[in-house]
Order: sequence, then C-alpha cells, then structure tokens
Amino acid sequence: MKIAIGSDHAGFNLKQVVKKHLDEQNIYYEDFGCLTCEAVDYPDYGLKVAEAV
Repeated sequence: MKIAIGSDHAGFNLKQVVKKHLDEQNIYYEDFGCLTCEAVDYPDYGLKVAEAV
C-alpha cells in the first residue's frame, strides 16, 4: 500500500496529527507538503499527492 499525504496551510496541524498516528503504527507514508503553516495554494500539493498514487 502506498500512502501519500499533503495539505495546504489550513490543514497543516491536522496533517501533523495524522503523521504522528501513522508513525506510532509504523506505517510508511510520504508527505508532499506543505511543511509549515505559511499560506500556500492547495492545488500545488494536491497535484503532488495525486501524481504519487
């Protein structure tokens, strides 16, 4: 199974919670961003996630 996650700045904090849960379960995933709470355009990250799966 391939798990790819990504978010814009509005979803950043929730994404961090999801990543922590996956880490605790030793589940591999790839995070395509964004990597901070700084404002970004979500389509940039949605496209990266879509192309990865």
